[in-house]
Amino acid sequence: MRESANRKAFAKISGAAPVVIDVQPAIDVVPGMARNIILTSGASMPWERYYGGQRAAVLGAAEYEGLASNPLAAEEKIRSGEIVVAGCHDYGCVGSLAGIYTASMPVFVVDNPVSGNRSFCNLFEGKSPFRLNYGVYNQKVRDNLIYLQDEIAPILGRVIRASGGVELSPIIKRALHMGDELHSRNTAATLLFNQKVFPALMKETKAAETSANKLYEYLSGGDYFFLRLSMAASKAASDSAHGVEGSSMVTAMAFNCHDFSIRVSGLGDDWFSAKLPPVAAKLFPNHDDSEIEFMGGESTINETAGLGGFAQAAAFPLQEYQGGSVDHMIQMNLAMYQITLGEHPEYRIPYFSYRGTPTGIDIFRVVESGQSPVMDIGVAGKDGGQIGAGVLTAPVECFQQAVAAYRERYVS
Repeated sequence: MRESANRKAFAKISGAAPVVIDVQPAIDVVPGMARNIILTSGASMPWERYYGGQRAAVLGAAEYEGLASNPLAAEEKIRSGEIVVAGCHDYGCVGSLAGIYTASMPVFVVDNPVSGNRSFCNLFEGKSPFRLNYGVYNQKVRDNLIYLQDEIAPILGRVIRASGGVELSPIIKRALHMGDELHSRNTAATLLFNQKVFPALMKETKAAETSANKLYEYLSGGDYFFLRLSMAASKAASDSAHGVEGSSMVTAMAFNCHDFSIRVSGLGDDWFSAKLPPVAAKLFPNHDDSEIEFMGGESTINETAGLGGFAQAAAFPLQEYQGGSVDHMIQMNLAMYQITLGEHPEYRIPYFSYRGTPTGIDIFRVVESGQSPVMDIGVAGKDGGQIGAGVLTAPVECFQQAVAAYRERYVS
């Protein structure tokens, strides 16, 4: 049963065809979203367990959305249940770092017509290292979020709709051949997306030149723009493979400020969690290891779908950004073939003679081999903001828990 179930799950995750079709406020498109809900990254926890940057980001989100006038008032409303804090993945969303969503925030709407499912991701906040998803909320962050909501999102939505939607898999496929791995490096993918929407943007310029110029500056202002689209694409692919009875394939990897967690296709919506391991990081100048703080993260959905750390050998320029060496990147990438169910039929790595990226993490292969998934991540600092980048290796304990749960459900 497990073998046939995994073939079905792998076919779904590798056969997805995600298309971004719109940008809309979360309240209008995310199923179950309400005015008093704040979404954040990782397996949900009692409010008392959230701390540091992730806690600060949630409190800042409450202020931004007008749910509370200050952090103390937000704390009281969260404890009373007037404000609800929930997990992104439970609402079809996926979050970068703290992964904050509020009702009014704009989100990409991504459809997967192959399986008929939909996913969402919020917008890149810009190239400043101080952003809400990195645990910072102040007047500058607020002003930038309002700018994205009121100025960028409406015209970006119009341009995407005027383009007839944008297929994301072909962009990802080409970007892998141009030096991206679609997690810590999205330079080529961002340019390729801009190329796709350029005709619609030019028409928009004739109608509203000022707004079009603002969008152009936003699209060209940071290489990380496409990360949110690759995350939504991977979320759509992974969710399409979730719920296959008997499958031992991982369909989500995420972390909050405490734990790293996984979800498995054939094990319902349970999360299997373990203590976060240290990250091997290259820090920006004037920072050191004592400043590193975890505040959540779900961009690891890209590794779940065969990108990021599972495509490192396609992105050798990453060594300058997150450390390591070309040889080490190759070896880490090759090791991922040991723990996956197959090779992606479209996402290929030129250095490996266009071998498909290792895709479909199997909990049994992780436990039996002792090899855990590796993930490319941004590194946050205790005082907020990004202070570096590096590689995170998943703790094997959560995979061991999942194997035990699988055996109890299907074998005993």
